[in-house]
Amino acid sequence: MDTPLFSIITVTYNAEATVGRTLDSVAEQTCRRFEQIIIDGASTDRTLDIAIEKATDMALIQSKPDNGLYYAMNDAISHAQGEYLIFLNAGDKFHSPDTLQQIADVIEANGHPDTVYGQTDIVDADGRFVSHRHLTAPERLTLDSFKDGMVVCHQAFIPKRAIAGFYNHAYRYSADYEWCIICLQHSRSNVMVPGVLIDYLNEGQTTRHHRQSLLERYRIMCHYFGTLPTIGRHVKFFFRNLRR
Repeated sequence: MDTPLFSIITVTYNAEATVGRTLDSVAEQTCRRFEQIIIDGASTDRTLDIAIEKATDMALIQSKPDNGLYYAMNDAISHAQGEYLIFLNAGDKFHSPDTLQQIADVIEANGHPDTVYGQTDIVDADGRFVSHRHLTAPERLTLDSFKDGMVVCHQAFIPKRAIAGFYNHAYRYSADYEWCIICLQHSRSNVMVPGVLIDYLNEGQTTRHHRQSLLERYRIMCHYFGTLPTIGRHVKFFFRNLRR
């Protein structure tokens, strides 16, 4: 069978207000070649009840205390059996019911590349469109693309499980940025899926801890791309933000 198996991973904690639409968007996908993994951090609200109610048949649902988001995401990776990983956390959703099929079609047409990716829209807490993401995914993605920051949203960055390692617990808010860099170090082919793939809730952990996230991202940039070049790029970022 040419259609790959996807591991769709949702990590939750006290997300009763938003997790329902995430799980609904998975359930309504026309492509059914996926497994669903839901890792909950022992929520004290109705998150787990909603997950049990709305998850697809045979979903793996686990709820237990953990040490944070990236610990839960690593736990999910350890369970994943799919060829490709998709992280779709509470509040995020596929852009349309045929999004997964669009991704699968591009993968099949391009001989199962190591990484596929696409664009992201920003939505509010009610799932309504706010804006296009301010960083646009490039038509040609390379490791050097990430010198300019998180040019592809984590949820719209879909690597093969075979090239994806685990998240670095040294970072509390930007381990996903480093994870994408490491994936690209091992990726021999990166292919864009046309159009918007993900509606991203702009109230996640990185957004709530924006300053800490930026400081971690700066450290990661210095480590992988050099300190002086990173300082120079941050001068460019400053003027880019002024224009915004």
